[in-house]
Amino acid sequence: MTVRSALSKIVMQEDLNFLLTNRLPRRAATRFVGWFSKIENPLVAKASIATWRLFSDVDLTDARETRWRSMHACFTRALRDGARAFDPDPAILASPSDAIVGACGQIERDRLYQVKGFPYRLDELIGDAADDRTYSDGTFATLRLTAGMYHRFHAPHDIIVTQVDYRSGDCWNVNPIALKRVEKLFCRNERATIATRLDVGGWPVLLVPVAAILVASIRLTFLDTEKTLRDGPRRVPLDHHLAKGTEMGWFEHGSTIIVIAPPGFALAEGIAEGVRIRAGEALMRLPDSEHLGSPGTR
Repeated sequence: MTVRSALSKIVMQEDLNFLLTNRLPRRAATRFVGWFSKIENPLVAKASIATWRLFSDVDLTDARETRWRSMHACFTRALRDGARAFDPDPAILASPSDAIVGACGQIERDRLYQVKGFPYRLDELIGDAADDRTYSDGTFATLRLTAGMYHRFHAPHDIIVTQVDYRSGDCWNVNPIALKRVEKLFCRNERATIATRLDVGGWPVLLVPVAAILVASIRLTFLDTEKTLRDGPRRVPLDHHLAKGTEMGWFEHGSTIIVIAPPGFALAEGIAEGVRIRAGEALMRLPDSEHLGSPGTR
């Protein structure tokens, strides 16, 4: 047994993991890690990245850079050109990020699940950021980015970003252990509802990045999030076009993105809880507009 596997076995004991990641002062720990990770000292950077890799399954082979000034720079690394190919099929809504698929499937009127037996309502997650009736009986997919994954996320289709609604909140861990213990966790944490409209058919799709412990910072490439969204709530109307695969933002550790689509969308073949997916791979299929009618007439 390797040192990494031995440490992982200890840390993944549910009671210990929950204690270590949620019963400590979450905000204080998050602020400290945010400060520490940005120290640009070669020795600090090398030691902290090595420690992070010891506890996480990190793959840096497709990173654009090979050396980083800080742990933060490694966390938020860009990839080499072409490292993530986005499905060109206009009938495919691609995954915006590398992830492990969590709870997913049909929205039951306005009810989604973080895990089996732990429901939450759409309006509890997004407030009045969008008309939740648009997504009633629609489709959702929860995408969990682990600490070792590529932390940037991208446009899942050719889209227009019409609004960003930011809500400050807590920073609970969003791993499966916490999701089985903390009710309505996603509705408690810091999050941003990104309202978009697809170029194809004008279909509305929501992306909801949810921050977590040691993260609590969502950055968007098309908005000065540090100035505009901190200490929310904040709502920013936009009219920003992004081509499929264009970078939208990043987390500063690992977290979750919830993708919410209206009725007629369906999970792509093979998408199920526990499946690993990479940015650009098929997540959902768009509706057949000939049978469903245009979204403006729904």
